[in-house]
Amino acid sequence: QVQLVESGGGLVQAGGSLRLSCAASAASGRTFSNYAMGWFRQAPGKEREFVGAIRTSVGSTTYADSVKGRFTISRDNAKNTVYLQMNSLKPEDTAVYYCAADRNYELGSVRIRDEYDYWGQGTQVTVSS
Repeated sequence: QVQLVESGGGLVQAGGSLRLSCAASAASGRTFSNYAMGWFRQAPGKEREFVGAIRTSVGSTTYADSVKGRFTISRDNAKNTVYLQMNSLKPEDTAVYYCAADRNYELGSVRIRDEYDYWGQGTQVTVSS
């Protein structure tokens, strides 16, 4: 079993920045060598949507068009932690942000919510205008 714990959410003014963290752990000592680690978000009354993802083995990233150029995903494999750096935040970025893990990375699947095997509990990000 894999556990994901997000942190770093909060309230920020439009134009500001936040960095979210997602710490992954596994009781069996599993490594996350070729996972897809994704970030999704869900605003009130809306579907959970893809934000971006990173391939843990090589660090390649994919982003939703709505955040491209503003958000950056990175990882620290030694710490089993993935980060979501969010800059130039907008009120429409307000949502609960979730970290997710897919055990087998496939580029064609990283945007698909149901492909992910594990989910964190979410962290609230609120951007005021």
